[in-house]
Amino acid sequence: MRLTWSLSAVAGHCALVTAVAAMTVAAGPARQPGAGPAAPAGQPGAAPAVIRITPDIIHAAGPSGRPPTTAACERSYHIACYSPVQVQRAYQVPVLLARGISGRGQTIVIVDSFGSPTVRHDLQVFDTTFHLPPPPALTIIQPAGRVPPYRPTPNREGWAGETDLDVEYAHAMAPGAKILLVETPTSENEGTTGFPQIVQAEEYVVSHHLGGVISQSFSATEQTFPSPRSLLALRGAYLDAARKGVTVLAAAGDSGAADVKFNQVTYYLYPVTSWPDSDPLVTGVGGTQLRLNATGGHIAPDRVWNDTYSAAANTFVSGNRGPSPLAGGGGRSVIFGRPRYQHGVQAAVAGRRGVPDISMSAACDGSVVAYQSFQGQPPGWYPTCGTSEATPLFAGIVALAGQLAGHPLGLINPRLYELSAHHAPGIVDVVSGNNTVAFRQGGRLHTVPGFAAVRGYDLATGVGTVNAAWFAYELAGK
Repeated sequence: MRLTWSLSAVAGHCALVTAVAAMTVAAGPARQPGAGPAAPAGQPGAAPAVIRITPDIIHAAGPSGRPPTTAACERSYHIACYSPVQVQRAYQVPVLLARGISGRGQTIVIVDSFGSPTVRHDLQVFDTTFHLPPPPALTIIQPAGRVPPYRPTPNREGWAGETDLDVEYAHAMAPGAKILLVETPTSENEGTTGFPQIVQAEEYVVSHHLGGVISQSFSATEQTFPSPRSLLALRGAYLDAARKGVTVLAAAGDSGAADVKFNQVTYYLYPVTSWPDSDPLVTGVGGTQLRLNATGGHIAPDRVWNDTYSAAANTFVSGNRGPSPLAGGGGRSVIFGRPRYQHGVQAAVAGRRGVPDISMSAACDGSVVAYQSFQGQPPGWYPTCGTSEATPLFAGIVALAGQLAGHPLGLINPRLYELSAHHAPGIVDVVSGNNTVAFRQGGRLHTVPGFAAVRGYDLATGVGTVNAAWFAYELAGK
């Protein structure tokens, strides 16, 4: 989920989170899920990490007054784009909706810095345009402190666009679920807040039982944390969520096997992964590329999202032909060892925690259209991409399964790997593509080798993607 966000052309993916201080983290033995960190937050010896959070949603510089069709995007941008109706059909969600499985009784928690000042209006326009019912409730809370008044700065605009995307596409997948938007008061000016406020807000949500699934479209490269301890000190919300049966999702990144350093500009020249998607108590959501017709039918199998060498996608994102890192994240953690639920995929992950766990639509050549109207950018419909799209999509799928189960599902990773091992029909294997990326840095062209999709689990798409008509029942244990 990375790259930087700008007003003219956006080069980024889900919300970008970067540590202020950087130090390479040595790979060391990691504890099993549930064992707890070496020095949990609030305990003596915990080293607080100072994190600055910046959004990195990707969308085109200019909007359209009406949602563009796939054909219109192909004409204007030379990339495909899709409506929420097409995306629903791609994942067989209408089959569930016809049975009354819409996420009813569930609450999807979306966590974003600042939020969007126009999110209610923007969701209403989105729903009206695509004939979606409004959610039973869209509640906004600020448990970590009051969000400053909106000003149209690049940082606030980026987070507002991220928030609109998250809310609109979580709702599209589970239109019967309530939406709880959790806004945090991160300040770009001080650069001294970020992840601690997110942890505080999420701990509030978990302790007050406010939702069954938490969607996070942000992450930080593991190596940018000052030390392993500084990262582990921020796990409190995930430990609490695991104990209390709340599912936590996080985007696996938009820079393929690479990712940015603390300066948010230069890339590591070797494979790295990010946190919190690498946390064993979190489900890491990677990216795939959909190829759909006008009604949402597949015209080709899903493949790993990788637009690195796509001149059209690079032009759409950054105004040049590339190459640049535009691909789903994935790899092996240097902080966490292999959790028990990944013992069956040891050949891929070796002794480390491997990410992602599962993947959904994220490609720029295959964007979704999102509506926004906040100040600072022209109101309208923007083709949008990145794993910050994939994560709320999957949050909606989890809410559908939660309705079937009749209760929140908690940590779903063990179940995902069990379903994959048994070749459950709801798990759709992704067997083509890779997340190797290339970019120019320091006057040279660099390639960071990634991982290829193979049958079964891989470090490009995890266990694969889903057919929701089957998967929701399987995840619910029905």
